[in-house]
Amino acid sequence: MDENNEFKKNCNKAMDSAVRVLARRSHTKYEIRQKLRQRGFSTDVISKVLSECERLNYVNDEETARIYLRELRSKGYGPRRISVFFKKKGIGHELTDTLLHKDNAEDELETAHKAFSKKLATFDREKDMRKRREKIYRYLYYRGFSSSVISEVIRMDSCEID
Repeated sequence: MDENNEFKKNCNKAMDSAVRVLARRSHTKYEIRQKLRQRGFSTDVISKVLSECERLNYVNDEETARIYLRELRSKGYGPRRISVFFKKKGIGHELTDTLLHKDNAEDELETAHKAFSKKLATFDREKDMRKRREKIYRYLYYRGFSSSVISEVIRMDSCEID
């Protein structure tokens, strides 16, 4: 009997902790699990709290992923960088693919061009065209864009300069 009360008490503490974390911003189940584990809660307690959070719709990985996607797209990140970010946040591969494939190649090209345009002044300082293309490529590759999209942005840039 005392053991059951202790379990309920720990569940309540963990639930309070989870709600405090979720009050600040949306988190994935994986993130909540990690935060509760860091606070020393047992696996059983964490599982119970996560199922309760899901039941109450406090934790919704798909909605959280959509929020992250919007945020990262607005910051000028490409699909590969977003995919890595999602993996760190514990968002499943299938959900990642589903969300990223809703965006087509034109959207990716537009996002890459916006990211390029923000750094245009930096790239314009480089007079050597080969070095300029290399810098553009490295920058966009780091932002998570595919080689074909980067090549298209560089081609568009070359046309504008000529």
